[in-house]
Amino acid sequence: MSRISEALEDVANAVIEQKDYLTELDAKIGDGDHGLNMARGMQAALDAVDKLPHDDEPAPVLQAIGQALLRNVGGAAGPLYGTGFVKAAAACDDSTRLDVASFAKLLSAAITGIEQRGHAQKGDKTMLDTLIPLRDSFQKAEAEGQTLSEALHHAEKAAMAGVDYTRTIAARKGRASLLGDQSIGTEDPGAASACIMYRALYRFLREY
Repeated sequence: MSRISEALEDVANAVIEQKDYLTELDAKIGDGDHGLNMARGMQAALDAVDKLPHDDEPAPVLQAIGQALLRNVGGAAGPLYGTGFVKAAAACDDSTRLDVASFAKLLSAAITGIEQRGHAQKGDKTMLDTLIPLRDSFQKAEAEGQTLSEALHHAEKAAMAGVDYTRTIAARKGRASLLGDQSIGTEDPGAASACIMYRALYRFLREY
């Protein structure tokens, strides 16, 4: 198993382990199925990557994850997360490696895809409220010449702050938007799942 596949396994297992928590969040402001959908999608992603002839290159792995999520995750999360991973795969090139610049580049590509697919922006109480601060943190780290370790640490704080931010705002997209101000006080399930995935990746890279 390659390092990339090992990282995916940790990320997928983190989502699967938190499926009840994510479902509980979604039951408060959505359809109540985000955790179950994401767990199913992550298992499908693991199965898809396991079938790749080579799992040591980021582009094929990200593409396989994206396609698995598009095919297996219902609701809004599947198309959005799936598109994000597919767009990140397309952004990979010969310069893509485990460094700050690549994190910033791939997150930017994913965010652009998600924004276009979901017609959402920061402040709408979606996964973008985690992903955009993550991307911004890596871009700041790149500009300041931070080490990868420093950048990963600061980005974790940015992701967690993004999730906390979603508690303070009303949803403007999806089923949760029907609740209006009643959605204030509950963190967005998509923002939470994005944070869970990033924190699992961070732990893997920190301990690898």
